[in-house]
Amino acid sequence: MQGRELQKNNDLFFTCSLIAYIARRTKNKPVDVVDALGEATIAKIYELADVYHSDNIDRVSDDFIEECHIQQGNFDNVAECEYSVPTHWDIGKVYKRLILMVEAKEQKGVVNALLAAYHSKVSDLIEDYNSSFYYDNPQTIFATYENDGIPE
Repeated sequence: MQGRELQKNNDLFFTCSLIAYIARRTKNKPVDVVDALGEATIAKIYELADVYHSDNIDRVSDDFIEECHIQQGNFDNVAECEYSVPTHWDIGKVYKRLILMVEAKEQKGVVNALLAAYHSKVSDLIEDYNSSFYYDNPQTIFATYENDGIPE
């Protein structure tokens, strides 16, 4: 335990925030970034998050964009947002909480839970910044995940 939460939970938070950051910089949906990074690279980011977190996020994201050949897309939920845009850190926290709940319930390991969360229908709801879904409490977001993306 370091600070208010377990170090590995903080590593997951950084991993999810980096995915959001790369998605915004490349105008891709986060699931497309997850697919481009792949399971092995995501596991590497998660394991070395404390090192990456101490570096400049622009440089870290540039390295992974180049290494994984992530192309520019046309998904721009930031430009489409009519309200206050959540930061990549805000969205990273939403995904972190969801992934921890998925991992605890499904016992599939953090990286596999991450893959499941980003590939779920609830990811589209989280990425719609014109709704308030990403602000919902973590239990509601998890219940929606379990309900195949249909809010209760």
